[in-house]
Amino acid sequence: MLQDKKKIQNIVEIKELFISFNVRPAVDNVSFFIKKGERFGLIGESGSGKSLTALAIAGLLPLAAKMDGEILFNNEPLPKNEKAMADLRGNQIGMIFQEPMSALNPLMKVGNQISEAIALHFPKAEIKPRIKQLLSEVELEQKHQFRYPHQLSGGQRQRIMIAMALAAKPSLLICDEPTSALDLITQSTILKLLDRICEQRNMALLFISHDLGAVAALCQRVCVLKAGAIVETANIKDIFSKPKNPYTKKLVNAAKIKIAPLSEISTQIDLFNAKNITKKFKQGNWLSFPKPAPFIAVNNVSFSIKSSQSLALVGPSGCGKSTLARMIAGLDIVSEGSFELEGQIYGQQKHLSRNIRREISLVFQDPFASFNPRLKVGASLKEPLRLIENISPIEKNARIVRSVEAVGLEKNMLSRYPHEFSGGQRQRLAIARALVTRPRLVVLDEPVSALDVSVRGEVLALLNHLRSEFGLSFLLISHDLDMVHAVADSIMVMHEGKIVEHADPKTLFENPKHEITKQLLAARLKL
Repeated sequence: MLQDKKKIQNIVEIKELFISFNVRPAVDNVSFFIKKGERFGLIGESGSGKSLTALAIAGLLPLAAKMDGEILFNNEPLPKNEKAMADLRGNQIGMIFQEPMSALNPLMKVGNQISEAIALHFPKAEIKPRIKQLLSEVELEQKHQFRYPHQLSGGQRQRIMIAMALAAKPSLLICDEPTSALDLITQSTILKLLDRICEQRNMALLFISHDLGAVAALCQRVCVLKAGAIVETANIKDIFSKPKNPYTKKLVNAAKIKIAPLSEISTQIDLFNAKNITKKFKQGNWLSFPKPAPFIAVNNVSFSIKSSQSLALVGPSGCGKSTLARMIAGLDIVSEGSFELEGQIYGQQKHLSRNIRREISLVFQDPFASFNPRLKVGASLKEPLRLIENISPIEKNARIVRSVEAVGLEKNMLSRYPHEFSGGQRQRLAIARALVTRPRLVVLDEPVSALDVSVRGEVLALLNHLRSEFGLSFLLISHDLDMVHAVADSIMVMHEGKIVEHADPKTLFENPKHEITKQLLAARLKL
């Protein structure tokens, strides 16, 4: 009787789980359990089998995957019937995916998407009260249910995903990198929100992340995966203060290591200037009366980037960072003001000259959405080389191979499609594509947010090396203040469309002036 009581305390128990594609195992003899109400972390490098393990628990493995082993939920094997599994997944297992913008339907208001999840488990009369309750639970105003995903910030979209996952009353919530693309303030808020909801509902949590600070802040126990196999499982305190396995020690040390900034780089000559940049977006439609005032996303911003300089731009979600990046890269038109790149003025014209497009590259925040899923990555990396005249096919291939190998990938990967890569690998490919034309200015929008801690330092060291070798200048947009502190020569803080503070890293970190800067620094997660 005591044995039965002990068993049923585990909400999930995995026994000798194997998942393979063709012959190669992607998950290799994995066994662990999660207690009811426990917050359990799963960490490891990209491709280590973290997400596949979570998908196996939720019954969402790809058709090509072959699974052996046993997964128990509430001491019962997972049902093999898809209808029964769908009922369990909706009622008992909730899941939050890594990229909320990709997971949400862009053509539907988010309230309708939440109602779809509720309608599967509740009578029609309870849908509206349930939406109201869920939005309140995730600390969103009721008006947000009438908006489309693109009208919400990253943090707001993630809250919508949490609300959808909680639509029924799950006893297990699976979170796959839920905070990887969020700024520090929003990340801290989402982690506290998850902690509070788990506590109030006595809900178990499987938290998958490469951000060891987030894992340490939220979880009670953690399992470390390497190449599909478990190398260590222990409580949070022991994992981060007394790791036993060499691989765990490597991960923990990588999370603490700071990249040494390059010295002796001349940054005296202005390469790029932004002069009084303003971006306005119309609100309402032609029927609106009175006509609403335009939304000002970027408000009279001016700054300069010197040759070989690394300038960082930080700020909370929705402050205008990515809008500014898109205007610099020529993807959006400036409402007022202009940019200057080595004497070439642009900003308000719809089509950039070939010279400017060749000299400025942009690494997008979402590496999956930035690649054409129908093209092999080799073809995607070749596209920017159209901007260079009189380049031979041999030189094109040599540049592509060099760029791919420089970011730690192999040239035989060029024949694969984007969906065949992990999130971290796609981000490295995005960086390789941005560098293939040898630009003068690279705008990096969260360039390492999807990377493992073990390769993040390598990629940043690579960027510094390329900056030194080719005289590249960077505008680095990030929410990782420790990384920014290590690699940036100067830091700008943006809030509500304005630059509110601009200083060198030492001054900014030791003596922040603006309140939003103080909040960002206070929200940093440390091991």
